[in-house]
Amino acid sequence: MSEKSFTQTIVVNEHQTASEYGSGLLPVFATPALIALMENTAMQLIELPEGSSSVGISINIQHLKATVVGKQVHCMATITAVEGKKYNFYITATDETGDLIGECIHERVVVNIEKFMSKL
Repeated sequence: MSEKSFTQTIVVNEHQTASEYGSGLLPVFATPALIALMENTAMQLIELPEGSSSVGISINIQHLKATVVGKQVHCMATITAVEGKKYNFYITATDETGDLIGECIHERVVVNIEKFMSKL
């Protein structure tokens, strides 16, 4: 299988800080915001059939470096394996200087929306 990747860039804003999320007290890019960016980047790689969505089922992340408001974060997800409806990803996030700020292994599963929601 040839690896398929997708990259997106955001600019950290005040709503994405640890102090805003409640995950810490500092005005730096929050780990929960980094996780959301990583999941969003990965999910854009999955071509979904009509009536389907993908859901994250696991993420093993290292948040390695703080990023302040106003700085860019580049996030790249690569599909590393597909097993039926399960997709595995390796994801990196770098700052605008190219420093690695985070990396993770992530798994997503394709679900039928109607069937999934009916179980809740």
